Amino acid sequence: MADHPFHNPFAALKPLRDTMPEPQAPAEPPPAPPDPPASTPRVARAVVRLERSGRSGKEVTVIDHLNLEAQDLERWLKALKASLGCGGAIEGASIVLQGDHRKRLPGLLTARGVKKISS
Repeated sequence: MADHPFHNPFAALKPLRDTMPEPQAPAEPPPAPPDPPASTPRVARAVVRLERSGRSGKEVTVIDHLNLEAQDLERWLKALKASLGCGGAIEGASIVLQGDHRKRLPGLLTARGVKKISS
């Protein structure tokens, strides 16, 4: 009976281990490519406010004065909804997010290029 009770399919390779070449040092990673130009335009200003009127008492956070085109508003809405974990919609030129996100939004908007955020 064998020394080990289980079959080891790699046992036959054990004598070949000593004939393996030494591992090479890892090569230096290639330099990082330059940052591509920002796909979203920089926005000078945004106004963030909480609304309840006309919404059956439900709270929504409204972001106004972004001065973005329709396709940019759609991209911003999708990214903000994913970051905040909430629902939302576009009403005219405003982004409307379900719930009160006034504390979390300034950091997200600044990261997206908004220079000044007003309440």
